[in-house]
Amino acid sequence: ADSDYYVYTPSALAQKLFFYPVCIGHFHYEPGYHLKRNNYDSFLLMLIIDGTCSILQKDSVKTASAGDVILLDCYVPHQYFSKTGCESLWIHFDGPMCRDYCEHLIHAHGNIWTPGNTSAIKQTLRHIYHTFQNSMPIVEAKLSRDIIGMLTELFLYEEQKEMDLITKPSLSTVISYINEHFTESISLETLADLASLSPYYFTRVFFRQTGMTPHQYLIATRIGASKFLLKTTDIPVKEIGFSCGFSSESSFCTTFRKWERMTPSEYRSSNTQ
Repeated sequence: ADSDYYVYTPSALAQKLFFYPVCIGHFHYEPGYHLKRNNYDSFLLMLIIDGTCSILQKDSVKTASAGDVILLDCYVPHQYFSKTGCESLWIHFDGPMCRDYCEHLIHAHGNIWTPGNTSAIKQTLRHIYHTFQNSMPIVEAKLSRDIIGMLTELFLYEEQKEMDLITKPSLSTVISYINEHFTESISLETLADLASLSPYYFTRVFFRQTGMTPHQYLIATRIGASKFLLKTTDIPVKEIGFSCGFSSESSFCTTFRKWERMTPSEYRSSNTQ
């Protein structure tokens, strides 16, 4: 009886430029509630205030508890239900960039988030909800800012979680190791061991902080060293390739051309004219 919701029709400008609400509500779900849809053209962000809510997607069931945030792509078939009953604030939203935002977040973390502090998301959801509940003036640019802000909180949570997995000194140790041993064969496992992480998490964290995979960083270091030697010495190209960690002259030339869009010899010539 205490549940309510509000539906919104965005302007043409909002549909073109902004993130906008489709509907927003504050629901008290009774035990046994079950919803199943093939689609509902929007994305759903749901904050669980009390009780538990489970989602079913692709034959996988996951349960969110009080304080958790659910993020769903409702363009695809989805189900959610509550065996115990629950209370939630939720918003269906959409916009030109929503798919990119949500696909990235869901791919990185899944559909259920457990941030250490959901006060910012809760405050924003309540603000939007009260705007509609109290028939306050609708400013679409502010609604867009608020929705982006909630998604940004999820981005920051994911980044902080991964940052916590590896300390700055650990990453510095890995980079120093690469700079000192790039002429040798270096495995991903060796670098991950230095950071005390599994290869999977190490690769994710390394990429997030450097913009490159460990392998790409290693190759970039080798290419950088080879460019210095090509510019400042008369050492034959073949010897430079071997001295910079490449297994053969052909491997060196192929990789160099891929990164610099010219052969090592062409690079040397262009820097000696």
